[in-house]
Amino acid sequence: MKPLLLLDVDGVLNPMGRPTPDFRRYRCTIDGDVYTVHLNPRHGRRLLDLALATGSELVWATTWEQHANEWIAPRIGLPSLPVIPVSPDVVSERGEMFKTSHVARYVGRRPFVWFDDQVWAEDEEYLRVHQGLADFLLVHVDPLRGLTSRHLGMAHEWLTLTGFSQGS
Repeated sequence: MKPLLLLDVDGVLNPMGRPTPDFRRYRCTIDGDVYTVHLNPRHGRRLLDLALATGSELVWATTWEQHANEWIAPRIGLPSLPVIPVSPDVVSERGEMFKTSHVARYVGRRPFVWFDDQVWAEDEEYLRVHQGLADFLLVHVDPLRGLTSRHLGMAHEWLTLTGFSQGS
């Protein structure tokens, strides 16, 4: 089973803090609303390299849903990716993030690494205890800085050391 690399946009690829000079500013219009995003064009190549090196599949796990393929992917050099449908209308009673149950349904029994700025211990507990998933790594990304080499290295190391990497 090919491992999955799950990507959030806001706080991960689009940091909330002051972006460094390697980020570019874009304006995106979705359903009449204009959003400003800061994206690092190198992120796409680095994510593709990680996927290739580990035999993994990149998947959007973001409230941008299909809009990520329209507005984010081409600006950082990613192809169109599969999308996990998420609904922010779902409220958790156990404390996990609203996306977590959607992620659990999507991944099934596949190993995965999830890059998100809102994953916490409650999400891990929900996935392990309530869903019975054991083979995953939640990578909490600081929303002010966004995705870094350290996060990508953690994913590569985990996939390689656990034996899920098909590229090693």
